[in-house]
Amino acid sequence: MFYGNIKYHDIANGEGVRTSLFVSGCTHHCKNCFNPETWDFNYGKPFTQEVEDQILQSLKPDFINGLTLLGGEPMEPANQKVLLPFLKRVKKAYPDKTIWCYSGYLFDSELLAPSRAHCAWTRELLSYIDILVDGEFVDELKDITLRFKGSSNQRVIDVQRSLKENKVVLSEYNEKRNKSFK
Repeated sequence: MFYGNIKYHDIANGEGVRTSLFVSGCTHHCKNCFNPETWDFNYGKPFTQEVEDQILQSLKPDFINGLTLLGGEPMEPANQKVLLPFLKRVKKAYPDKTIWCYSGYLFDSELLAPSRAHCAWTRELLSYIDILVDGEFVDELKDITLRFKGSSNQRVIDVQRSLKENKVVLSEYNEKRNKSFK
């Protein structure tokens, strides 16, 4: 797997201050994607053990709330295979830090059901993710008042509650930033 960027003090992609890993490879190709260079699976730098170690070290300070995966597309099967052992390391080292993931794939109909994205690693990978922002970015539904998502079709999902209850449970973060916006 390759990655396009790592932000060590990101405040835009999840709650609090986070380390964000922008993986490479995406087959969605959303119109006006904010990161189209990461569509290429070979873009950027190799995701090595050294890079994993640097990210783990970056999560150590108390003011870092957790890790965010985005891209590209973390839930492309080739990326899932690499991310699964990494997320195991993250949760073992920092069980109280949250893991967020942004995916164009839909949680219930593509990640948990037979689809191109559902593979041998999907269910276990999801077991390490706290919040999933799902759904492709749709430029015509772009809304800057939305919290932690770019278009109104996307959902901010509490993954652990959803898995436990066997239905999509939206997170409190699914609301707009400022309720006075209409």
